[in-house]
Amino acid sequence: MIKKDIIEKFRDLPTPFYYYDLDVLNTHIETLKKESANFRYIIHYAVKANPNPRIMKIISSHGFGADCVSWNEIEAAIKAGFKPSEIVFAGVGKTDKEIESAIKADIFCFNCESIPEMEVINHFALLQNKVVRIALRINPLIEAHTHKYITTGIEESKFGINTWDLQEVLNKLSDLNNIRLTGIHFHIGSQITRMSVFKSLCARINELQEWFASHNVDLKVINVGGGLGIDYENPERSPRFAEYFSLINEFVDLRPDQELHIEPGRSVVGQCGSLISKVLYIKKGSNTLFAIIDAGMTDLIRPALYQAHHKIENLTSKGTIYHYDVVGPICESSDTFAKFIELPETRRGDIIAIRSAGAYGEAMASRYNLRDLPRAVFSDEI
Repeated sequence: MIKKDIIEKFRDLPTPFYYYDLDVLNTHIETLKKESANFRYIIHYAVKANPNPRIMKIISSHGFGADCVSWNEIEAAIKAGFKPSEIVFAGVGKTDKEIESAIKADIFCFNCESIPEMEVINHFALLQNKVVRIALRINPLIEAHTHKYITTGIEESKFGINTWDLQEVLNKLSDLNNIRLTGIHFHIGSQITRMSVFKSLCARINELQEWFASHNVDLKVINVGGGLGIDYENPERSPRFAEYFSLINEFVDLRPDQELHIEPGRSVVGQCGSLISKVLYIKKGSNTLFAIIDAGMTDLIRPALYQAHHKIENLTSKGTIYHYDVVGPICESSDTFAKFIELPETRRGDIIAIRSAGAYGEAMASRYNLRDLPRAVFSDEI
């Protein structure tokens, strides 16, 4: 809950802006650290969730690694204090320049998604006279039961290596002397709230472990990826780290000396952030009231892109409840945060909080319509 004294200070700040509650962030990090330590799991923070430099510095200070999907993310992670030796580099379309730079930086591992990518990494490793570690990102064909745009482990997905191609992959690896297979990697989707999905992934991991063992392949690393969802309806509810890690511990059959790596992002930072906006106008429509605010889909694209739900609060009104469509100023009809939601009577100048915006808010912001990018405001700054 955003404290009353903080809300009063919001009135004097130019909007929109991202507000980050550091108490919430630190609480979630400490919980993650404690619960993962119970099972000696290795954590790589998924930088794509929120690359804000200060947030990354806080996370890196707790000794976590980083999961990156571009060279710019790797560079930002290193600048924020993450050790290159604890950075994994994923992504289906790594460029030559990104691969060269990551090899030069001596990152921990490339999560590879195709034979052509393996060949390119091997080529540039040879040029630098290095042998680099790779993990195979495998498509486990598991339905994540989340939005289709953030489902990444089904047959039609562009991500990962299909299981029926694994023999060809092993054959090719025998010819590539400058890469070394260190493990297998999975990522089946984002905002996953059904624990049964992760249980299915664990079963598939065990099957693949048997397959690799039967081909005399020793896997050091099992990387289960990320995807743990948060409760967007209840922003005060903590992520289910304990339940998630316990499930993995129960159902993944790790072998002696294997490491289990996990790549959480949204669950670390999602609930610490809110997008703070002011009401510009209340406009009567034919069937609704529009609350037009100064934040738009350029500042939080999830509702427009995924039809995602975020809890919306009027922080400065306690009046009679009415129904509103909360919309932004962008010249797109998709610039709508919510339809027909209950808010206390809302007027021009009221402060609106769109909650749980700590993940994929600032990270996905754009300057469409040549809008300014919102700044970040931290709870210890006001």
